[in-house]
Amino acid sequence: MICRVVERVLAARNVSRVIVATDDRRIFGVLSATGYEAIMTRGDHRTGTDRLAEVVEQMDDAEIIVNVQGDEPLIAPETIERAVEALMQDPDVGIVTTWEPMETAEEVLSPDIVKVVVDNKKTAIYFSRLPVPYPRDAVRKHGDISAALTREPDLLRRFKKHTGLYVYRRDVLLQFSQWSPSELECEESLEQLRALEHNVRIKAIKASTRSIGVDTSEDLARVRSIVEEMGLDTSTPIPISK
Repeated sequence: MICRVVERVLAARNVSRVIVATDDRRIFGVLSATGYEAIMTRGDHRTGTDRLAEVVEQMDDAEIIVNVQGDEPLIAPETIERAVEALMQDPDVGIVTTWEPMETAEEVLSPDIVKVVVDNKKTAIYFSRLPVPYPRDAVRKHGDISAALTREPDLLRRFKKHTGLYVYRRDVLLQFSQWSPSELECEESLEQLRALEHNVRIKAIKASTRSIGVDTSEDLARVRSIVEEMGLDTSTPIPISK
């Protein structure tokens, strides 16, 4: 899976170098054997972003840093390209991330799926594990949010599923790693809230295609099924609903 992620990122036209940052000798060994670049980091990092910052501190020639999670084997190169371009085009933005449309009520209600609220300038206002924005009138009408989503499926369009791609300016990333975990970050267990609490502007753009983060054995089975059924190679995108 790690190798597939590397291949997807290498296919992005505006990415010049791909490094896997890990504290696991097994992962390092796999990457070294296949010829991909990997760097061993300390094992005491609280988050993946802190691990990323350790590597970036050693790189003086990289001003824009793309952080792709190692569990995103279906991420589209075009999504990465768009996120990098969005950062390059707006000097007031410190971080760019991505979102996808919600497809089911179960996704909206799941605390394992993060929701992002975005304004009309594509700026992220908040991230939460709860259903936000909360459809108060629909919930009052139908009794609870589950019933509201079932009886008014158009409500799904109001929700955006945050996906695990980040593009940072180098200075913002290094500052971020020096800040202590914030109160909201700890409450929601979402480190991107640390950036919002320090007034970093985060732009959230729509992903070009659908991806699936592999967090559970069920996710892994789903990804394997998609790859087998569609006969995907490393460059094939997964269609996303419009």
